[in-house]
Amino acid sequence: MVKGLHLLLVLLLVASIGDSLAQDKKSKKIIKIGVTRSASYQVFDADEKGFEKRLAERGFKERVSVIYDRQNARGNMANTQAIAPKLLDAGVDLIHSIGTPASQAVVKTIRSIPIVFSSVTDPVDAGLVPKTSPPGTKTGTNVTGVSDPWPVSPQFEMYLKFVPKAKKWGTIYNPADPYALFCTKEMRKTGKKLGVEMVEATGSSITEITRAALSLAGRVQAILIAPGSIMRSSFEAIVKVCNEKKIPLFAGDPDNVPRGAIAAYGLDYFAIGLSAGSMAADILEGKKAGDIPWGPVEAFSLIVSEKAAKAQGVVIPFNLLKKADKIVEE
Repeated sequence: MVKGLHLLLVLLLVASIGDSLAQDKKSKKIIKIGVTRSASYQVFDADEKGFEKRLAERGFKERVSVIYDRQNARGNMANTQAIAPKLLDAGVDLIHSIGTPASQAVVKTIRSIPIVFSSVTDPVDAGLVPKTSPPGTKTGTNVTGVSDPWPVSPQFEMYLKFVPKAKKWGTIYNPADPYALFCTKEMRKTGKKLGVEMVEATGSSITEITRAALSLAGRVQAILIAPGSIMRSSFEAIVKVCNEKKIPLFAGDPDNVPRGAIAAYGLDYFAIGLSAGSMAADILEGKKAGDIPWGPVEAFSLIVSEKAAKAQGVVIPFNLLKKADKIVEE
């Protein structure tokens, strides 16, 4: 009799706990966030991870269930355009758009859902924010976010410390890429300020860029690569020329250091994601996207490669190795 009563009490307790957990699960708010990105870049991976980490830090994991609807255009513009209405139909509560094409697609299509963009170089020129809304101001729309302007001047100043005797620097860019043109112009201005002569070469395919790199051999003492998708896809070809000709190679994208650049002093995309995540958390807690000022995050990291330096005939100064946030040894 006593054993039977004890068993009954245990069963009632288990049932009570089960009912309580089920009730908690029912009462736990569910938020759906749409994530759209232009391509499969490592910097976008870091951005996305930073965004989700910040939301988790703000409680959007324990007290609120977050479901991510992740979409990746994989560099295809048609895919980018198709993702926007898909997210609208999915009934997401907020959209995190990573990269310029992905952000343009959702901003053009969606007006009823808050959008937080990130890893966008020039949101004004891209039409994401009003021309009357410079960095650090409110948009008054359903959009806010974090930009990632290329830090041309700080980069150039940093790279000169690796090869202070280099007075002739080469660069390669795609003349059909407006942003690459802008960055090359900034390199020119910065080089003049630093007493450095710029030698420019162009290309719009891997074959042309390989020829451009070969054309710089014997004419320059170092090369700094301009941004752009064709530069990313051609990077190994540039590295091959620089290794063979012993030309120090520097890049703006940190993920190009393991691929063969000596150094990159670039933006910390995880920090960009953290900042975008903070904006998203504010929105989910009640703020309007248009009331949150957009702007750049100036969080830089220095990545260096001793392997690339050795291949290109450079000894990295010890003080720069100490400053490095990450050293790629192999």
